[in-house]
Amino acid sequence: MRMLRLAFMNFRNGFKSYLSLVLSLSFSILVLYNFQNIIYSKAFAALGQRNKQYIDMLIQTVSVVLLCFLFFFVWYATNVFLTRRKREIGIYIFMGMSNRRIGSLYMIEISFVGITALLAGIGFGMLFAGLFQLVMGAVSDTEIDVRFWGSYKPVVFTAASFLVVYLIFALKGYWNIVRSSVLSMISAARQNEYVHRKSPVLMLKAVLGILVLAAGYVLADRGSNRDLLANALLAVVLVIAGVYLLFGGMIPLVFQALAGRKTFLYSGQRCLWVNQTIFRMRKNYRTYAMVSIIGICSATALATGFAMRERYNNMILFDNQYTFQLLTNQPNLGERAARLIQGEADIACQTSLEALSVDREHLVVAYSDVKRAAQEGGLASIVREPADNETFYLSHQMLLSLIMGNKQIPVTLGDEIFQETEVIRQPYVGYMQKQMGCFYIVSDTAYERLRQKSQTLYIHNYKIADDTDFERARAAIDVLISNTDENYTGRVAVNPFDNDLDWVKVLYALCIFMFLVFIVAGGCIMFMKLYNDAFEEKERYLVLKKIGFSSRTLAASIAQELLGAYMLPFVVMTVSAYFSVNALGRMMYTNLFSIYVVSMLVVLAVFALCYILSVAVYRKNVGV
Repeated sequence: MRMLRLAFMNFRNGFKSYLSLVLSLSFSILVLYNFQNIIYSKAFAALGQRNKQYIDMLIQTVSVVLLCFLFFFVWYATNVFLTRRKREIGIYIFMGMSNRRIGSLYMIEISFVGITALLAGIGFGMLFAGLFQLVMGAVSDTEIDVRFWGSYKPVVFTAASFLVVYLIFALKGYWNIVRSSVLSMISAARQNEYVHRKSPVLMLKAVLGILVLAAGYVLADRGSNRDLLANALLAVVLVIAGVYLLFGGMIPLVFQALAGRKTFLYSGQRCLWVNQTIFRMRKNYRTYAMVSIIGICSATALATGFAMRERYNNMILFDNQYTFQLLTNQPNLGERAARLIQGEADIACQTSLEALSVDREHLVVAYSDVKRAAQEGGLASIVREPADNETFYLSHQMLLSLIMGNKQIPVTLGDEIFQETEVIRQPYVGYMQKQMGCFYIVSDTAYERLRQKSQTLYIHNYKIADDTDFERARAAIDVLISNTDENYTGRVAVNPFDNDLDWVKVLYALCIFMFLVFIVAGGCIMFMKLYNDAFEEKERYLVLKKIGFSSRTLAASIAQELLGAYMLPFVVMTVSAYFSVNALGRMMYTNLFSIYVVSMLVVLAVFALCYILSVAVYRKNVGV
């Protein structure tokens, strides 16, 4: 009972020390709970069973990613605060307490932190569950059935997952204390992450970091490659390794070179903060590298969401280019179909194409015919006519493609061999282009040659003006088809109210939330680390004040030192994120530069807020 009371008193008295950890953990728990609540509350059931299954799968995947992130975040945070507490805990040994009792005291104290974060996260999660679902629906632009309370299962899942992770590191802290000596506990704060390296070692790490990081950038920036997925995965590994080597070697080396230049070092308060920055970089480079990598992941997550949303919009436009399409060998059927549709709905657009069935697998259309139909359908024209031995493949919009660049692929059309030189994703043949996947564009000359030995077919396309007339117009077309030999006429009807891809819009919202979680966590890691460092530097600043440095001078030095601590990871993540977002944009055939700029501005705003708070707290803790 005394142990419990003492642990509670330590927790209460040092709550400010734990506040950033409690808040960041609570935010992660809140997001995790609300994701699970969406699954069990069936908020997206109105989108249909198929969409619901996809959304549940996406949310579970994001939850796994969030749990992995939470695992490493708790690992890092508990290590930081254990080091901070070790010096105080070591004093208990002089009071006659054994290491096991001290370890038990730490476990109880850190358990108060975990329980507080868990209760706050789930409590606020339940309080804002309805708002969270409304925001998800608004961001994804989907219909959602708001449920303020769905089931007890999200609470159980969230609490159990968090407690398992937290218990692992609470036990790790207990074991660490049990195995520690008095000396290591008292001096632990000054041993944290300190790695002494001589200049040749720093130079080697700097060169390796530049080479590895450059190799990662090159792989990420390669535009045409058959092994795109393998290159992307290798680029991720190289960038992570390069960032760690950069912070462990290159950046300390640069600051050491600057410190060696007396004209630079003794200007302003640089002598106060440059050497301290060198020490801090060599001591905390893993933390800064981690924050940079988190920032890169956050920018990539946000870009992924916007890319998927734009690709979804392009797919919807592609599929709905025409409402009805007919493929027939009867040249006069198009006018009959148009009159039937016109009787039920206004036709906004009508086009016709001639196609050659050169074999059972391929249909060929002429360049000039496609160009005319594109103008009638309001589509962009093909840039050039294919050469006599060339063909352009008519593909469709895909959600994700790992094929980049055009390749020279031989294609046999009839008894002639053509070189497929371009892949076109404009819906010149509408949804039929996606459904059949066998259309090729050839030059007018080649088309006339193939006409002599091929069957001629006719494609008639119609776009109705009012989507609410779809069912009546489809019924009229079906009557026509039923009175036509089905071996010669086929029909495609695209329902404008089909929502089979609405799960993509939810993925867009999930990516935005993951972006916010990563950025907040990165800012919290920086804040926690600098908060902990302030206690190490308290004696140094007391000495500086005693030898005559004014509080104003020391405050300016602190501001410059912490500015470097935040700006260096930000600069590294900004450069690296450009390559990752650019590679993603090429893969998704989307220009994501504006999203990259916005994501970096948001990161800068979060870091600026954390910087202001860090400066205020740091000055208070060191007594300046």
